[in-house]
Amino acid sequence: MYTTFSIIIVIASILLTLVVLVQNSKGGGLAANFASGNQAFGVRQTADFLEKTTWTLALTILVCCVLATAFISTGKTAKQSELQNRLENVQTGNPTPQFPTMPSAPSEAPIE
Repeated sequence: MYTTFSIIIVIASILLTLVVLVQNSKGGGLAANFASGNQAFGVRQTADFLEKTTWTLALTILVCCVLATAFISTGKTAKQSELQNRLENVQTGNPTPQFPTMPSAPSEAPIE
């Protein structure tokens, strides 16, 4: 699922870049090409369409980023299963502690 959201984010980012490049900050851009004629898909509709497309793509990227974080694999299941295996392998009861042994000095028997 994370991969799907990542692909959608990349595609939406590329489309958003193209839509923003088509627009002109001074009101021209793609809408300026239609200024000569009064058509059904005229200047104002083109600018509105590009603005709505920009906002839609930006919101799509935002929502997909938030949703992708919900599906990121953190690896907690692997850590949890390793911890569970260690806990299951622990001996029950009161195990004797393992102390390091040092060579003992030769004991001298009392002389009689």
